[in-house]
Amino acid sequence: MKYWVRAAVIAAVYVILIFAFRPLSFGPVQFRVAEALTVLPIIYPEAIPGLFVGVLLGNILGEVGVWDVIGGSLATLIAAYLTYRYRNSWFAYASPIVCNALLVSLYLHVIVDQSYWLVALTIALGEAGVVLLLGIPLIKYLQRIMHNDIEGKRL
Repeated sequence: MKYWVRAAVIAAVYVILIFAFRPLSFGPVQFRVAEALTVLPIIYPEAIPGLFVGVLLGNILGEVGVWDVIGGSLATLIAAYLTYRYRNSWFAYASPIVCNALLVSLYLHVIVDQSYWLVALTIALGEAGVVLLLGIPLIKYLQRIMHNDIEGKRL
């Protein structure tokens, strides 16, 4: 039960962050703050379905359309699985950056009528910014909290 509750909370927080930062969340040039959560599978396997549902709902309510609903959700599912699978290596942090840059660009470059590689680059830069500036500190903070809870200390 705890697994699904945490997955639902992750999905809800993802959607809230998308719309709290809506101007930054959609399009070929984006700094989607919610993507900081894409590194959560490093600690929580339940983040895999949580992120998938969060992106699915966020993109349904977004403005890009059916391609983003399907493509963005699947790119996130793949990235979340890879983040979990390689959680003990640098690739855990790279997988959301690479998957979003290469996969989301497949349809987004057609929608915005720009070069695939230009769109891939802008998505990679935005994703890297979020993962590196927000995602890594989030993981470090959560790991510290978990470590302190295990030792019986509270922050």
